[in-house]
Amino acid sequence: MLVLSLILAHLIADFYLQTDEMVKDKMIHLRKHIGHHFLLNGFVLIVFYLVNIEVSIISNLIIPLLFIGITHYVIDLLKIKHHDTIKFSIEENLNRVSFFIVDQLLHLVCILLAGHFFLGINLGEIHDFFHNGEKLNTVNSVLFTFIVIIVATTVSGHLIKILLGSLPNQLLTFEGKYTFKNERQEAQYTTNYSGNRVLAEEYNYSIFGKHDLSRGKLIGYLERLLVLVLTFYSAYPAIGFIVAAKSIARFKQMDDRNWAEYFLLGTLTSMFIGITLGILLREVLT
Repeated sequence: MLVLSLILAHLIADFYLQTDEMVKDKMIHLRKHIGHHFLLNGFVLIVFYLVNIEVSIISNLIIPLLFIGITHYVIDLLKIKHHDTIKFSIEENLNRVSFFIVDQLLHLVCILLAGHFFLGINLGEIHDFFHNGEKLNTVNSVLFTFIVIIVATTVSGHLIKILLGSLPNQLLTFEGKYTFKNERQEAQYTTNYSGNRVLAEEYNYSIFGKHDLSRGKLIGYLERLLVLVLTFYSAYPAIGFIVAAKSIARFKQMDDRNWAEYFLLGTLTSMFIGITLGILLREVLT
């Protein structure tokens, strides 16, 4: 229960308490971000201490809290400095995704190490749990379910956003093209010429409409949650209706190859994450 609570605290601090302004300039707001982790992890460890009053406040509360906070600070600092030295392009978004995944895995490893060295958690028992197919108790099941939901929505949404990158042209819908002509007739040619001299100007305008990204974000959340639930209950054929519904809604835009590839990449990634997490949740809880 303690490890799951610490992981849940990490996800809340990293993806809910960290604002867009903090993400844009992480170096300036890094201390504030680490403060969120100290606050939430400290709350979890204090509850653990109060429930197990016989444990040491120094070795089972203060030291693991400092270990988690300091390691998080070091990992984020190294990521920021190393990330700024690499020039990414739109075609190299997989590198950004790798940075994101490695960063989260390192934080997870540090939480597990803190549990193992300071909180009396045997990592071998965690391995045996998955290997022997044991089931979680009610509290752990609730915590694990919350973690999976957060990963299926906010965490995976951030990952997909990084993977797709900044594609403004693919996020625009062609709405129409307008042409304006301006002709001006000048004075008659000299007597040596006949007819009128005309100065013509033509203006072409293409009108595009930008999508509401917050609405697309919510659709992605609901999509992965539906896929998660359907996979949990092994209702795989119903997942096809979700893909069909999305395709119908974007049918006219499929004529644009760039948009079609963008749509396909995002949908397949979202489906893969939802199905994977659904299988994981089913294997752990049932």
